[in-house]
Amino acid sequence: MPQYLKKDQIEEIFSEFGGSSSNTGSTEGQVALFTARIKGLSDHLQKNNKDQSSRRTLLSLVGKRRRLLTYLAKKDIVKYRQLIEKLGIRK
Repeated sequence: MPQYLKKDQIEEIFSEFGGSSSNTGSTEGQVALFTARIKGLSDHLQKNNKDQSSRRTLLSLVGKRRRLLTYLAKKDIVKYRQLIEKLGIRK
């Protein structure tokens, strides 16, 4: 089973990227949360390469993150560039 994020880790992500720990609806916070989950699932799948349900979840999360990043790029390109630089998800 892949490791899930603990509540304090989630609050830390949202306080860093979303403005406050209770602002769970911010686009930046959601992208950061998806990125943390994607990293965890990627590590899990490197050890357990036949875990197809986790692979499907990973692809789903990547798609959700991509859609949110597209929305953010259309809405505010400056925040988009700052976020991808801070998360290190684009080369």
